[in-house]
Amino acid sequence: MGKMGLLGICFPEKYGGAGMDYLALAIACEELERGDISLRTVLSVHVALTSCTIYQWGDDKQKEKYFVPQNHGKMIGTTAMTEPSCGSDVANITTRAEKQGSHYIVSGQKTWISLAEIADNFLVLARTGESGYKGLSLFIIERDFPGVTTTSLHHKLGTRAGNTGELFLDKVEVPEDNLLGYEGEGFKICMSALDNGRFTVAAGAVGTIKAALEASVRYSHERKAFGQEIGRFQLIQEHLAHMQAAYDASQLLVYKVAWMKNQGKRNTRETSMAKWFATTHALDAANRAIQIHGAYGYTSDYPVERLWRNVRGACIYEGTNEIQKLIQGSYVMGYRKYKPLRCEMPRYEP
Repeated sequence: MGKMGLLGICFPEKYGGAGMDYLALAIACEELERGDISLRTVLSVHVALTSCTIYQWGDDKQKEKYFVPQNHGKMIGTTAMTEPSCGSDVANITTRAEKQGSHYIVSGQKTWISLAEIADNFLVLARTGESGYKGLSLFIIERDFPGVTTTSLHHKLGTRAGNTGELFLDKVEVPEDNLLGYEGEGFKICMSALDNGRFTVAAGAVGTIKAALEASVRYSHERKAFGQEIGRFQLIQEHLAHMQAAYDASQLLVYKVAWMKNQGKRNTRETSMAKWFATTHALDAANRAIQIHGAYGYTSDYPVERLWRNVRGACIYEGTNEIQKLIQGSYVMGYRKYKPLRCEMPRYEP
């Protein structure tokens, strides 16, 4: 992916990027997940969650040291927010960072971290102050820092080709220069990162719908029953029609967000909607594909059971679909509104 320019696909050439835009990133995510979700996951965590965040919030030194090498694929980055007892409830993060001179001493544990055993750099959310959201800060922590260890998680339902693991931080000395943004900005930075991550998850889900549809059409031509292709039966066509509608609508929602991101517009609500809609319908499409394949769909002889297992996780990570519904409801009621950030996402710049 690094040699192909995918790891810097949406960033300016002056930073070692490919000079393309967020629509290109969406298309790449769709096509990669059409093959396997583990491939799209690399772009989600390395490009969207990590590199986009350094691009938006990092200073010149941080961009030169981490952002540029990551665009070339010479370094791999990931983001570590989730803890064993804290997923969606970000305010209760327990990993702590204590300031001592020119360093922070960081201790804690993170789990369900994609690329945990592979990444060179971790964006780690830690508590530097009072309880709640305002006491959180974000740090760039290198694997080679003493006190950093990782392990892999096994026995996952899906995304088995992708590495997922845990990150352990035992009194890790982190230079103050590796604080991303200011102290206390960790929550808002992570939420802006999730806007990017959810965008790529939604784009990938479009690829799962496409893969499920393609597999189902192929099988509906091949499989014969009662003297004809099963694709001739109206109830099979109903499944296919639902999948095609889901593909078209999900792709349009994703492309709308890509356009907004290219214009430098805030897109939290629109991204949340795309993530919720696309992953929900991707799971439904994979389920319909299994039904069309019948008993064969329940085996690994055909790809559709893998599609279902993989996309099931996309309805959970980077904000569960229940969280996305709450976000949408809050915007509809007017309880949640866009507020200007100190550092907005840069517009598309070739």
